[in-house]
Amino acid sequence: MTSRPQHPSEGSERLRPTVAVARAARVLAAAGIDAPRAEAELLAAHVLGVPRGRLALADGLAPDQVDRYDALVARRATREPLQHLTGTAAFRHLELAVGPGVFVPRPETELLAGWGVDQARLRSGGGGPSIPGGSAVPGGSSVPGGSVAGAAPLAAGSPLVVDLCSGSGAIALAVAQETPAARVVAVERSPAALAWLRRNAADRAAAGDRPVEVVAADVTDPGLLGGLEGRVDVLLCNPPYVPRAVEVPPEVAAHDPDEAVFGGADGLDVIRPVLARAALLLRPGGVLGVEHDDTHGAAVPALLAADGRYEAVEEHRDLAGRPRFATARRRLPARPSVTARRR
Repeated sequence: MTSRPQHPSEGSERLRPTVAVARAARVLAAAGIDAPRAEAELLAAHVLGVPRGRLALADGLAPDQVDRYDALVARRATREPLQHLTGTAAFRHLELAVGPGVFVPRPETELLAGWGVDQARLRSGGGGPSIPGGSAVPGGSSVPGGSVAGAAPLAAGSPLVVDLCSGSGAIALAVAQETPAARVVAVERSPAALAWLRRNAADRAAAGDRPVEVVAADVTDPGLLGGLEGRVDVLLCNPPYVPRAVEVPPEVAAHDPDEAVFGGADGLDVIRPVLARAALLLRPGGVLGVEHDDTHGAAVPALLAADGRYEAVEEHRDLAGRPRFATARRRLPARPSVTARRR
C-alpha cells in the first residue's frame, strides 16, 4: 500500500524557506505589492526569528510556522502594512516599534534625520551657550502642556535639537543615538502616537542611548515650547503634508493615522505655523529642516524666504530625485551701522 504525499503542514517535514518565499511572492505580486520577493523574505525571516540576510541558512519552517507565515502573507495581500505585521520599522540604525495609531516612518525621512545628525554634530563641542530649562527623562516621560522645565543646564557646546510631529520618535531617537552630546526634545500631540513614542524612547534609553524628552503638545500652538524660545540649535519636522485631494496607497489610507498624513487642502496647514514658530524657537544661526510633499519643492522654500527671518534657504531631493525637504538658517541679528555706534 502506498501512502499519499504529505503537505509540510501535515507531517514533520520542514518547508524550505526558498520554497515558502517563492510561493508567498506570487501571492503578494498578485495583490499589487511593489517588492513582493523582498517582503516575502522579510516575513519569512520574521517568522523564523533570523535576519533576512541569513534566511538561506535557516532551518526550514515547521508546520506551525508555515501556518503562521501563510496567515501573515494573506494579511499583507490585503495591504495591511508590512511593519504592522512584523511590529517593527527599520530607520537608520534603529528598529522601532510601530503599529496601529502611529505613522510608519519612511526611508525618505532618513535623509532629513541624517541632515539633522550632521547639523547637531557640527554644533557639538563648539562652545555654544548653556541651555537651561529641560530634563532628560529616562524612558521619555512626557511633559504636558508644551513646556519643558526642571533640569540643570547642559554644558556649553551641547546642542539642543527639537523634533516636531515626532510620531514613533524616528528622527528624535536617531539624533539621540548618533549625537549623544545633544539634548533632544520630541513633540507629539496624538495620544496613540505618544504611546509608541514613549515605548521607543524607553527601549532606546534602556539600550544605552541618550534619553530624549517627550512633550505632549500641538505643534501649531503659538506658545509651543515657550521656555525654549531663542535657544534651539536644530529644529526638525516631518509634519502631515499630503494635500487632501491626493490619493494615497491602501496601506496609508486604511492604516496610517489621517492626522499624520494630510495637511489640509494644499498640504501646508501644519507647515505654515511650524515655520513661524520655529523662527522664534531657533537661536540666531540655528537651523531648520522640514520634510514636505514632492509637489512643495517651490512652495516651502518660498514660505521660508517670504518670512524674512531665515537665510540660506535650500531645497533637498530624495534618492529618486524628488523634492523632499527644505532647510534654512535663522538669520543673525543685523549689526548696527558705524554711524549708529558713534551716536
